[in-house]
Amino acid sequence: MKCPFCNFTDTKVIDSRAQEDNSVIRRRRLCESCGKRFTTYERIDTIPLTVIKKDGTREIFDKSKLLGGIMKSCNKRSVTLEQIEALVDDIENTLIGAGEREVDSKRIGVMVMDRLKELDEVAYVRFASVYRQFKDINTFIDELEKLLHEKRENG
Repeated sequence: MKCPFCNFTDTKVIDSRAQEDNSVIRRRRLCESCGKRFTTYERIDTIPLTVIKKDGTREIFDKSKLLGGIMKSCNKRSVTLEQIEALVDDIENTLIGAGEREVDSKRIGVMVMDRLKELDEVAYVRFASVYRQFKDINTFIDELEKLLHEKRENG
C-alpha cells in the first residue's frame, strides 16, 4: 500500500479490525519511510447493480435514494429509522443475492410496497400513490379497497 504522505510503497499493517457486520476490515498502517500512520479499509468489491428505469434509461442502484423515498412515505408514522434501514438493507441484499447485474425499477417498487404493507399500511398507501402515479381519487380508493379486502382475507 502506498503511503499517502510520502508515496513510499512499503508500508506495514500494525492493526486490523472487523467493522460493521464483518464485511469491512479496518487496517492501521505505518509507513516504513516517513513513520506516519494512516488507515485503510478493505471490503468486497461487488459489481454495481444497475436499475432500468420506466423510460428505459439505466442508472446505478442508489441505496440512499431508496431510503429517502421510503422515509418520505413513513413521515410522521410510528416507523423507526432502524426499521426503514432494515427494509432497505433487505431489499438491497435480495437484489444482490439474486446475482443479476440489472434490475427493473418496477421490481424494486413492488418489493418496497410488499414490505411497507406489512410494516405500516399508511406508509404503503403513500408510497403506492407516488409509485403507481395515482391519477385521481378513484384510483386511490381502488387501492384502499384492495388493501381492505386483503386485510379481511388474512384476518
